[in-house]
Amino acid sequence: MKPFKHKPEETQPEEHRPRNAQRADIIPTEGFAMVVDGKLKASFDDEQVAQAAGVELLTKFPMLRVEVYNAKTSVRTKVEAVS
Repeated sequence: MKPFKHKPEETQPEEHRPRNAQRADIIPTEGFAMVVDGKLKASFDDEQVAQAAGVELLTKFPMLRVEVYNAKTSVRTKVEAVS
């Protein structure tokens, strides 16, 4: 008897998948990005929103190194946890 092989279901139908998914290995050319332990994780249009997301992440996981990358000036700013 042949064993039954379970075919995994797709999480999203083909027509609903995002077409312009952002790659994490490409440095953004505009806006701001959150850098966690040296890796790009999320992009934002506003610096205050990126800082707030970094602070929120640090309150949950204080061992991380979180920075906000400014694509226009190519400068990383360390996010400090609010005590």
